[in-house]
Amino acid sequence: MKKTPFSKVLIANRGEIALRVMRTAKALGYRTVAVYSDADREARHVHEADQAVHVGGALPAESYLNIPAIVAAAKCAGADAVHPGYGFLAENEDFAQACADAGLVFIGPSPAAIVAMGNKAGAKKLMIDAGVPCIPGYQGEDQSEETLAAEAAKVGFPVMIKATAGGGGRGMRLVAEAAQFRDALRSAKSEARSAFGSDEVILERAIMEPRHIEIQIFADRHGNAIHLGERDCSVQRRHQKVVEEAPSPAVDAALRARMGATAVAAVKAIAYEGAGTLEFLLDGDGNYYFMEMNTRLQVEHPVTEAITGLDLVELQLRVAAGEPLPLTQDGVRFAGHAIEVRLCAESPRAGFMPQSGRIDLWQIPDSVRVEHALSSGAEISPYYDSMIAKIVGYGRSRDDARRVLARALEDTVALGIETNQVFLGRCISHPVFAAGGATTAFIGNHLDQLLAGNAETDARAHAIAAVLLYTTAGNAPRTSRLGDSIGHRLPISLRFDADASAREASLVNLGGSRYTVNVDGRRFDIAIIELDIHCVRFACDGLVESAALVRDRNSLMLHYRGQPFRLQDNTHAATVKAGAAAGDGKIRATMNGRVVALQVAVGDAVSAGQPILTLEAMKMEHVHAATVAGKVVAVNVAMGDQVAAYRVVAEIEAETAS
Repeated sequence: MKKTPFSKVLIANRGEIALRVMRTAKALGYRTVAVYSDADREARHVHEADQAVHVGGALPAESYLNIPAIVAAAKCAGADAVHPGYGFLAENEDFAQACADAGLVFIGPSPAAIVAMGNKAGAKKLMIDAGVPCIPGYQGEDQSEETLAAEAAKVGFPVMIKATAGGGGRGMRLVAEAAQFRDALRSAKSEARSAFGSDEVILERAIMEPRHIEIQIFADRHGNAIHLGERDCSVQRRHQKVVEEAPSPAVDAALRARMGATAVAAVKAIAYEGAGTLEFLLDGDGNYYFMEMNTRLQVEHPVTEAITGLDLVELQLRVAAGEPLPLTQDGVRFAGHAIEVRLCAESPRAGFMPQSGRIDLWQIPDSVRVEHALSSGAEISPYYDSMIAKIVGYGRSRDDARRVLARALEDTVALGIETNQVFLGRCISHPVFAAGGATTAFIGNHLDQLLAGNAETDARAHAIAAVLLYTTAGNAPRTSRLGDSIGHRLPISLRFDADASAREASLVNLGGSRYTVNVDGRRFDIAIIELDIHCVRFACDGLVESAALVRDRNSLMLHYRGQPFRLQDNTHAATVKAGAAAGDGKIRATMNGRVVALQVAVGDAVSAGQPILTLEAMKMEHVHAATVAGKVVAVNVAMGDQVAAYRVVAEIEAETAS
């Protein structure tokens, strides 16, 4: 077999993905080259690579999806191999071919294999021909709305619409009944076209409340192929994975062997080379159905590494160089349990809407594996995926792994931008997940519980926040107030917003860094033990605890008991009538994003709830609707504009009662 040795690897990706590949490549003695966009000039992956090349503007199409620019970057740096990471161009056959044409070793499968298995429609046809159980549906070439609507009726509702070219939940819609189909189809096609450059879709009968099980495979050019067990990725929101674990609590040794054999036979049939993942749906009766194949390494590969002891990036590099796999199926060993959560910059309470901005304080525990590319002060760009870190817990048993991960999540500090941190902790602590019973319906079935607040934690956080707002100023302690030996005894009134809810507190300085606070209808006795710029140690009603903090002018961010709090000191601000801005007719951007649809023009009459425009951020589309009924009097953006969060993008003059 032909050997393809190389010495310098360009990683055609960014952030924690690029850093993950670099870590193994450096350990094996390879030189590394990073690529970066305008938005990533100061990113960690740029600084940690041996060399770096600028490839274009902030938008993915201008940089990380720009095939000629990336190939030119490899030539500029003298790289002789390209690793695509696991996103952007990782499953792009044109990129794999462009690398081959340029004499670069592509660390992944051949263009032919990507074509065969990377397209959902084509892969499903291959699997049907090979006798692999597949979900009933339609994967034909006729993509007209009429044909797809007719085929959906034949498949039967509920039906799933899936973009053939993509993944990650983009271009995917679950349709419950025929009346909703055409609108859902247009939305799915629009999102797919934006994310993947193709609006082709397939239809599948929706299997309700299944498990999402995937099999990790590896194959080399010597004809060897193995599987590395399964991962359970059932906990999802918007068809995007949130929690992944290995092994699956629903798969026993016999089922693992059957599914693994199916996956290995499939990749051998197409002479596949490298890492890949076959995804299946598993119903309650133990029947499994092929969904798709990802012809790349997966985001969740660390859980497989944890239970097998293998470095999957190392296997990729060795296979790409022409080496045979270093082990056979009999040599694969499984030990322990691993669970991974995806920490995302998003707002779970606002429908998991992506967030962008600055992380003012980033602290991670050293007790678990955390894949990230962050530091305090880092900017979260609106141009890329919302996932900012992966946190992996490992233990001898599933309960051990879950307990380790729960603590690590609580100890992770990400202040300055909203994340799904608390939501993730509630997911892995929920009794259904703890018992191993989570299906793809888990989040939908238990969303209210997963989003519920904790009144006790909130009240204690607000009490310590009141003291900190009084004793600190700007970003440093007020030394004249902290440690006062003489108490003032007169109550001090404070007003502040706590995560957008108005609060009032009454504080008495007892002297000696001791305070009495009345807030949220309760009295707390608080003593400050130690306070520095980012940490406070205190006693609240006799219980000694710590919290992380960031103080910036009139704002205070607090990380307490695994939960972030954002507070705004309004003590000296003019009182604003509650709800004054509600229903003012101004449509404000809910995040940084690009205008991809404008549904109205000045002069149009609109009803409350009618779509006004659509913003795209972090590969997702978000519709902004009218807050009142009336006439559009201003549209302050145009198609393609990049807008900042909270900008007024349109204005509606509310209709008056007759």
